[in-house]
Amino acid sequence: MTTTTPRPEAPTALVGHERLLRAVTGLFTRRGLPVARARTAAEALCHGDLVGFPSHGLFNLERLYLPLLDTGRCDPRAEPVTVNDLGACAVVDHRGALGLWAAAEAMDDAVARARRHGVGIVAVRGGTHFGCAGFHAARAAAAGMVGVVAANCGGQRLVPAPGGGLPLLGTNPLSVAAPGLPGRPFVLDMSTTVVPTGRLRLAEREGAPVPAGWLEDERGAPVTDPGAYDRAEARLRWLGGETGTGAYKGFGLGLAVEVLAAGLSGSATGPAPGALTGDGAQGTDDGVGFLLLAVDAVRLRPGGDFTQAMRDLFGTVADCPPARDADGEPRYPGWWEAERAQRRRREGVPLPAGLYEELAALGLFDATEDAGHEGGGAR
Repeated sequence: MTTTTPRPEAPTALVGHERLLRAVTGLFTRRGLPVARARTAAEALCHGDLVGFPSHGLFNLERLYLPLLDTGRCDPRAEPVTVNDLGACAVVDHRGALGLWAAAEAMDDAVARARRHGVGIVAVRGGTHFGCAGFHAARAAAAGMVGVVAANCGGQRLVPAPGGGLPLLGTNPLSVAAPGLPGRPFVLDMSTTVVPTGRLRLAEREGAPVPAGWLEDERGAPVTDPGAYDRAEARLRWLGGETGTGAYKGFGLGLAVEVLAAGLSGSATGPAPGALTGDGAQGTDDGVGFLLLAVDAVRLRPGGDFTQAMRDLFGTVADCPPARDADGEPRYPGWWEAERAQRRRREGVPLPAGLYEELAALGLFDATEDAGHEGGGAR
């Protein structure tokens, strides 16, 4: 087992949420995105930092999204094209559009279809990375509906099947959202591996080890050095851990996402014949597929009492007493994220000092304007 020695905790800068949105919107606009779509993309990207998922937030701006735009792999002016429309469902080609805004618009399309038909499904091909799946699923919950988002990683192959010798699938995220208690929607947002790769790279950047159980070497022994992943010395585990403790559940969910996101839209898949003939160990993340589903449950459910039923359901979870010596209180997915978002909109979004300086170097804002470190307030 390999380990890293963590560095002392870095100071953070507090930046006002609206200020972040304006700055990132401006940056995307300068890269060629129309203003309204640039704003949506900024909201999707900053969502990760707002709710406490920094591995899917501004950490990825210079690492992932700007290279996509600057190399031409993502078209800032792309206009999605509907290639098959059956009314309640459609297949849409995003044509390399920036997934941060394009997935949000696709979910809005699914919601509009659900208002007309009770259910709306938009299957997307030609997509690119879209940030937090929960951001897009939550748009359906905000409309009073149930939202489901599934996304594959295109032709990318990162993780082998349990017992397999070659990588076949990506981290294949899945999200389900629904109305919950007021201001606290249910939002499940998860990779089908134990963690997404962004969590590893964020830990490596911070010089911190990862918990045993995230990574394993080729013999199945735990690895806690996050850098071992990019050095090809370790691989991600599926949800469930080892084969005997449920790895097939995570792997099965990953395959289910592949079916929903790629099979229905005609996108690239990780498990393709080329995976077995050595066409590149990790494949390529081009040709990403999404499935966005919205269900107008108020119309569908007999009696029309869906909203109250959800409040009863999630209220029961929130009211459940904690176990003796428990670390925290029982809450449902989305609760703590909503708590953080509310506080950070009020107090500012914390950014590690190194990331803040990186963003300032991109021209997002003048680093001299801020008090700079935690406790100095937000601007």
